[in-house]
Amino acid sequence: MFAKYYVTKFVSKIKAMAEFWEESFKDKKEMWGLEPAKATVLIKDFFVEHKIKNILIPGIGYGRNAQIFIDSGINVTGIEISKTAIDLAKKHFGNGLKIYHGSVTKMPFDNILYDGIFCYGLVYLLNRDERKKLIQDCFDQLSENGFMVFTAITKDAQTYGQGTLISKDRFEMFGGVKIFFYDRETIQEEFGNTGLFEVTLVTENYPFHLIKCKKIL
Repeated sequence: MFAKYYVTKFVSKIKAMAEFWEESFKDKKEMWGLEPAKATVLIKDFFVEHKIKNILIPGIGYGRNAQIFIDSGINVTGIEISKTAIDLAKKHFGNGLKIYHGSVTKMPFDNILYDGIFCYGLVYLLNRDERKKLIQDCFDQLSENGFMVFTAITKDAQTYGQGTLISKDRFEMFGGVKIFFYDRETIQEEFGNTGLFEVTLVTENYPFHLIKCKKIL
């Protein structure tokens, strides 16, 4: 009975998340423009330096962070919960960009091991259990000596403390979006067992931690 309740609750949450992003992309289309994020430019250089050839981008949206990798000879695969976002990506990339339709909470979508995984603007939108699963799922899909990189919003963001407190450092704000704000302690706690080796800062619209992990078997 309890198992059925939690499965129903989980499915309901995924459906609500899908509906939120579907409506957002229907209404705002390419809402972040077509230029890659500043963090993406930095990680493109990092991946090229380390001769990364195939990457996975969970939460790829309409693909604005994909082109810069493709232009550098890197094969890109994405995961996206919004069918509208995938359709927008097809408008820009045709069939040249493979995107799995579904929630990142349902990973893995294939059995491929990737040289690199880039998770931009995503992990902090999930709850504790979902973050833990995403981080581990990404790590499990890395090839030996592969790298995964996450951006995570910091407590220095002006929005920290705004909205309704859900749990420690997690708030519900504009439009029902739930955001978890990271500090060095929580980064170590959540990424420490998955090859964490470097944390730097990058400023976009918000200040982000740039979290790098490496899989060493």
